[in-house]
Amino acid sequence: MSLVVGALLGVGLLLVVAPILWPANAGAVERRPSAIGRRLRDDLSLAGLADVPLPVILIVCVVISVALGAIAHAVMQVPTITVVAALLGAAAAPLAIKARADRRRATNRSVWPDVVDHLVASVRSGMPLPESVGSLGSLGPASTRPAFAKFDAEYQRTGNFGRCLDALKATLADPVSDRILETLRMAREVGGTELTAVLRSLAGYLREDAALRAEVVARQSWIRNAARLGVAAPWALLVVLSSRPETLVAYSSPAGAVLIVVGVIVTVVAYLSMTALGRLPEERRWFR
Repeated sequence: MSLVVGALLGVGLLLVVAPILWPANAGAVERRPSAIGRRLRDDLSLAGLADVPLPVILIVCVVISVALGAIAHAVMQVPTITVVAALLGAAAAPLAIKARADRRRATNRSVWPDVVDHLVASVRSGMPLPESVGSLGSLGPASTRPAFAKFDAEYQRTGNFGRCLDALKATLADPVSDRILETLRMAREVGGTELTAVLRSLAGYLREDAALRAEVVARQSWIRNAARLGVAAPWALLVVLSSRPETLVAYSSPAGAVLIVVGVIVTVVAYLSMTALGRLPEERRWFR
């Protein structure tokens, strides 16, 4: 077990010092981030961690992994369970970030129609587009105020509407906000008199979509609850049985290790399958 903990700690230290020992080539050609990288950045932004570097997230994962592995070894002293606990600890931070981002995404989905209504009222009153967008930092829905307040401060500092819109899109990290902001960008660059009509039509569509999604999510909530119960039950039973010495001896054997590994694989596959059945398709960000 000491070898496993030492190896995990060594890998973590190597990842920490790697940027110093092997810095990136400054002259290298900039590559577009992968789909996974873009999704991770979107989740970090929605979770309020947009300014946190990815290496810091990685360090947190390593620390939690080593801590949970050490606790599992101290309590059960079963090598296989120690490794499983360490892997669970490594995944804890990304899962927490994704859960927080999903909650923020669901909250924002219900307030986008109100954002559009505010923009329509501001435009009809004769307020310029930059001021209309910036006013959402103080008058808009609570969940989106920080992002729009940041836009307003940046616009007051630079006066560059297009660049500030790009930064706002990155902060909100939502396909609906992308459409709204690109509509405003086109109206400012091209002009026209149909902006309020387009925004009102978009607000109506967003309300219908949000209501439909809320109804479907409510009806499929039992799938998520069943998946969580099915995942937690066998491992809770294992923790209870581990209070008996003969159970620890049995799971310390090669056959017990194989049983735990197979149980982990079956649990992960079953949980992912159940959640996939109850997940609604997410709209892609076409206007990044």
